[in-house]
Amino acid sequence: MAAYASSVIYEVFPRNHGHRHNFRDIIEDLPRIRSLGTDIIWIMPVNPVGKLNRKGSLGSPYAIRDYRALDPGLGDLTAFKALTEAVHTNSMKLIIDIVFNHTACDSILVEQHPDWFLRGDSGEYIRKQPDWSDVYDLDYSNPELVHYQIETLNFWKKRGVDGFRCDVAPLVPLDFWRAARKAVDPHRKMIWLAESVHKAFVHRLRKAGYICSSDPELHAVFDLTFDYDGYEYLEPALEKGRSVGPLLNHLFIQQTLYPADACKLRFLENHDLPRVAGRVPEPERLKNWSAFYALLPGAALIYAGQEFAMTRLPNLFQWDEIKWPEEETEFYIFFRKLMRTCKAVKLKGNNFDILECQPGLIKIDWSGSKEKFTALMDLADETSELHLETPLSGEELLTGNLLSRQNRITRRMLPLICKSN
Repeated sequence: MAAYASSVIYEVFPRNHGHRHNFRDIIEDLPRIRSLGTDIIWIMPVNPVGKLNRKGSLGSPYAIRDYRALDPGLGDLTAFKALTEAVHTNSMKLIIDIVFNHTACDSILVEQHPDWFLRGDSGEYIRKQPDWSDVYDLDYSNPELVHYQIETLNFWKKRGVDGFRCDVAPLVPLDFWRAARKAVDPHRKMIWLAESVHKAFVHRLRKAGYICSSDPELHAVFDLTFDYDGYEYLEPALEKGRSVGPLLNHLFIQQTLYPADACKLRFLENHDLPRVAGRVPEPERLKNWSAFYALLPGAALIYAGQEFAMTRLPNLFQWDEIKWPEEETEFYIFFRKLMRTCKAVKLKGNNFDILECQPGLIKIDWSGSKEKFTALMDLADETSELHLETPLSGEELLTGNLLSRQNRITRRMLPLICKSN
């Protein structure tokens, strides 16, 4: 299996993670984050934000003014070093957001190197995505820009980061990413995560005459890619009463037409998507969907707050700190157990099978050389009872209960993850 196929990645928006609005909030939360089974922390952009055409009072963290500086509100380089060291002390790795498709409209590169940007026929700055009104797009046909960006990656590597989450990676030429990884990470020891994009996005950008790499192309360079290529099937499936068939069909395509070692980052939410607890308000159905996505092949993403079934998404452009519960909730306790369990299952298994037993009732099998695991999830919240041809026997890992030749499964038992005898 791919190197990160059982990893848990935890996404943090540093500006809004706590009441201090800086790195100290994250450092203090690291033991709890680690307890969720987290291997890798992904920190959203830490750089200063531009002011020209700014969205909201604080601006988007993805409209970066200076790639090699820190937002002073988050801390200085000494504070950043304390963060990296604390992450490593807690046995996790740290990746940071790299936003190389564009800069803020008033970035230092616009000021110092205006020839490094895409221009229209009249010389005006342009952007491939029109509604990204706070940024200008870079032009990677300029070799000086390529050298500068590779040195930017080296700058952060020297400050202890373990890898990069590369924003809208398909819009930056694949030749750049290939050259960057060879120069910065020749032994392929770092983590490279590509935010790949929806298939419709790829089609639209290519039709407009721009470069836009597909997920299979990105896997030539990146260790992991986002699961946006399947999101157009996930989104309708989350609605109660809708079929999960198209989502399962796309999963089969990923397993058969993508490189054998391709690793997807599975997510039900992130900073750009609605909270899944708002889309799946039924508590038991949310548990089943959480188990389903955590057990799919690939790394699993937790967006800070998801573990408490939060329904409100933090605002990207304003002060909007997460209001953490003072005590562990029932869902949080379940979710922590679930993530650790699914991670252990995928670590021990190398063969994956999935079957829709009846509408919305999913059976997943993971097996290794010595152990076999069977999971059942009711994504529809409608299944009353399931009769299994092959009875389940063994330990149910989420509850610790023992199953003895159980062939009659009721909805209240789900999700269920059984380690076979």
